[in-house]
Amino acid sequence: MHNDSFAALGVSTDIVAALEARGIALPFQIQTRAIPPALAGTDLLAKSPTGSGKTLAFAIPLVERVPRDDARPAALVLVPTRELAVQVTAELETVARARKLVVASVYGGVALRPQANLARDAHIIVATPGRLQDLLDRRLLTLDAVEILVLDEADRMLDMGFKPQVDRIVKRLPRERQTMFFSATLDGEVGELAHAYTQSPVRIEAGLPTERMPSEIDHHFVAVTADTKVEKLVELLGAERGLALVFVRTKRGADRLARKLNQQGVRAAAMHGDLTQGQRQRALERFENGTVTTLIATDVAARGLDLDDVTHVINFDPPEDGKAYTHRVGRTGRAGRSGTGVTLVLPEQQSDMSRVARLNGQQETFAQTGMKTAAPKLLYSSRKRGAWGSTRPRRKI
Repeated sequence: MHNDSFAALGVSTDIVAALEARGIALPFQIQTRAIPPALAGTDLLAKSPTGSGKTLAFAIPLVERVPRDDARPAALVLVPTRELAVQVTAELETVARARKLVVASVYGGVALRPQANLARDAHIIVATPGRLQDLLDRRLLTLDAVEILVLDEADRMLDMGFKPQVDRIVKRLPRERQTMFFSATLDGEVGELAHAYTQSPVRIEAGLPTERMPSEIDHHFVAVTADTKVEKLVELLGAERGLALVFVRTKRGADRLARKLNQQGVRAAAMHGDLTQGQRQRALERFENGTVTTLIATDVAARGLDLDDVTHVINFDPPEDGKAYTHRVGRTGRAGRSGTGVTLVLPEQQSDMSRVARLNGQQETFAQTGMKTAAPKLLYSSRKRGAWGSTRPRRKI
């Protein structure tokens, strides 16, 4: 038995066979560290970035530990967005089929009662907090038999304001349960939440797979004016590339830019919170299959997207802080591929963008552009204040 194999971690032969059928033979670092304690039923705090293989790190133990002879939901996975719910469900189903387990998604934007009926008879539920809370309040679903709770991308759930719903949901779960916490950070409010929800947890930390380090993402900052911004974007999108994810600040801006790009011959689609779930899913499917090669998205709409084939991330509107920059650009350079991150910068944005570049270790790259830089003492320092230390409220997207 290979010391680094899934079998060596305690994964059963039927699950190993299901993984091999997908071409997955050896575990990533997060899987190696998380699977053994998770299989043992221990509470777990896992610090791991998006793209590290963390979904299988909790999916495999869930499928191994959930009883198949009880159709009531025995496991709950909470995620911050509808798109992530769909993706985690699909990942879980690939291993759940080997054990004849049923996985159901619970998220907003679709009919409520049919969704509740499917969830009620499932072994594992993957849910966004808002819709799940709605089902519980309407008594369309109970969680009395849940033995395992997973909070995936917990830091983003807090960023998106879901803590009240998560607190109410957790209070409805049995006290005797296993809780697994996966987050890009375990500091501050996230750490406090993790401490409140877990008992004597094992804490682990894992980075990106070694074959795909962040250095394989090329970072570029391009000076533009209001008159040349769209023209420069079209030029970038016309170069040889795969799929491009373009970030904008507002929902209206996403629609407007998608129209302009299509008029210029670029196959583009918008994705934002004002679209129905069906519209968002169709846009994502068209993007994944290459029918459209450019997806225009707001930060909220793009949270949870896990697409291996994105070769370029372009910040049409610069991110408001260093954390947003990391989340955005981290959508490329995945699964062993290289990637490119480009940020278009207007004259009045140069000083602010230099701070973001400095926070993310790209100060030299930014300096080489010759654009205006800001003094280090003005760094963004408080999540309760607006970007760049301003007290102005952040614009909703």
